Amino acid sequence: MKKVSILLVIVLSIASVYNVRGQSIKKYDVVIYGGTSAGVMAALAVAKMGESVVLLTPQKHVGGITTSGLGWTDKPYKDGENNLIGGLTRDFYLQVYDYYKNANAWQEESRDEYVNRVANTSHKVADGLMWTFEPHVAEDIFDTFLKNAHVTVLLNTKLNRKTGVNMVNGHINSITMLNGDQFRGKVFIDATYTGDLMAAAGVSFTMGRESNCKYGETLDGIETALTRSHQFPRGVSPYKIENDPSSSLLPNIDPNQGGADGSGDNKVQSFNYRICLTDAPNNQMPITRPNEYDSSQYELLVRLFKAQPKKRSLFDYFIWSPMPNRKTDINNLGAFSTDLIGMNDHFIEADYKKRTLLLQKYESYTKGLLYFMGHDPRVPQSIRDEMLKWGYPKDEFQPNNYWPYELYIREGRRMISNFVMTQQYIQRVKDASDPIAIGYYNMDSHNTQRYVTPEGDVQNEGDVEVYPGGPYLIPYGTIIPKLSECTNLLVPVCLSASHIAYSSIRMEPVFMEIGQAAGTAAALAAKSSKAVQEINYPKLRKLLLDDGQILSVQ
Repeated sequence: MKKVSILLVIVLSIASVYNVRGQSIKKYDVVIYGGTSAGVMAALAVAKMGESVVLLTPQKHVGGITTSGLGWTDKPYKDGENNLIGGLTRDFYLQVYDYYKNANAWQEESRDEYVNRVANTSHKVADGLMWTFEPHVAEDIFDTFLKNAHVTVLLNTKLNRKTGVNMVNGHINSITMLNGDQFRGKVFIDATYTGDLMAAAGVSFTMGRESNCKYGETLDGIETALTRSHQFPRGVSPYKIENDPSSSLLPNIDPNQGGADGSGDNKVQSFNYRICLTDAPNNQMPITRPNEYDSSQYELLVRLFKAQPKKRSLFDYFIWSPMPNRKTDINNLGAFSTDLIGMNDHFIEADYKKRTLLLQKYESYTKGLLYFMGHDPRVPQSIRDEMLKWGYPKDEFQPNNYWPYELYIREGRRMISNFVMTQQYIQRVKDASDPIAIGYYNMDSHNTQRYVTPEGDVQNEGDVEVYPGGPYLIPYGTIIPKLSECTNLLVPVCLSASHIAYSSIRMEPVFMEIGQAAGTAAALAAKSSKAVQEINYPKLRKLLLDDGQILSVQ
């Protein structure tokens, strides 16, 4: 009888972790979906609080865009503002500094050579902090943080976005992955760039740009007058046959601007890949012609060369930021560059299959652009010569054929909660209460559309670069849904903000800070069995301050 009882206990124990179809059911205090930098910091914060946590990511690597090429940190502009970055986020940059102190970290140049190269930039190495890094170094640091904190990490784990969220009375009981695996938790965190868990849970969200009158803003909606940089000179034709409207438009060009300045629309600022290249010959893979190469995609760039005869350097067409070991973080610059304007509107709500196809288009466009700049005879010779000095680093993104793991999704869904962060809070016309993090960067929206003017030439629209005037407070209310919609979900990335406010908040160090706050709040909610809307803010504030988070500005 005793043996039978023991056997029964074993059988029941096994049954408790598997559902009827054989897939596993796993229980944690906090379940985090999204392996972005915010997701990593949230997981570390939960673990520090002693609660069980799992970090699920649909990607094959953790760190989001921080480990996929964005090594030129969007940090505070002024040296004196570096102390705005605290907590686990500061620990990350301290670890970057410590890593590059080691002579073995430098294979293609010396530390002194690199430090001298960035000495006169905003990213100089000082005060035990280093703001630039190679992608694999960032990934190694995150992996080490997670391993040392004993966080369970499950890669390549995609949420069933149609039926995978089990809710009862506004409370998420469990989420189910495409493979059938189920994860139960007391509290959930959506740390994705797209807000997939939030949307699947039925939480209110928006996409695109609000009209200026929606929240009494001045920079939110369509902004043709403000789009002065990253712009075409007047007179560049948008038609397949130059200056012939009957020949139809070139790809991804709208027939008009879509509305008056200040009006809203559903368009999303452009995405791109942050490209890591090297000019170190011993660490280079050649930039080859992609299979789907179509040089007609770059016809507007050819016309831009003609319209800008004095711009004959590669660096007139890309932001080419220097990384350690003679590598780059390449970003969009000018009217036609790495941003694939016009494709981004379709990505966020697409299913996984369509997203894969769109990612292939982004990759093909960007690889094709690099190849085009080095080989097409229509490209000025000086630019071709510069381009041919560069190649893909052999020691980056090896499992992905030397290409970044993730697309830079600058803006996805944005939650609509009881508190919406707006331009007034960014510019400190109003101050937010209950802060959990500090923001500091430009209101920085990339171009949203490319359109035909009434005069018949092509222009970009949507670029906004306005300094807020200094740092500002980001409150707890931005990351919690309405109580009536979900009681146990926190959203540190796709938080509640207008388009223009989000364009300032959306920096990776800020996401890390908000992620730490979300993880700490989630642990508090799990311990107390309270709704995330009901946790004790003074207690949360004290915990964050004790962990080094910065929660006040002058």
